Amino acid sequence: MKNIQNAQSDLVNDTCNDCGSFVDVGAVIDEHDTVLELTLTGENASKLANEVAEKAINRFEEVRSEIATNGDQLTLTLTFSFSAEKMIFQLENSL
Repeated sequence: MKNIQNAQSDLVNDTCNDCGSFVDVGAVIDEHDTVLELTLTGENASKLANEVAEKAINRFEEVRSEIATNGDQLTLTLTFSFSAEKMIFQLENSL
């Protein structure tokens, strides 16, 4: 166990054989990581982008969405108020 503790990052604390590892949340979640960009292609890209943007806006009031096209690609940019909102939205929608 001591070798494992010595080899791990300072951000990880794996000292329990029964409960596993945990990481300092601040090492995983950046408080400024509030922008989610999705690149979509295909015939239904515009429809899908609008549906995802609507889901985000319905879930979190202050989400800003922007759709940009570049050739055959469409980029949906969602800007959340908090990084936790972004993470929750990604988890809820398997993104």
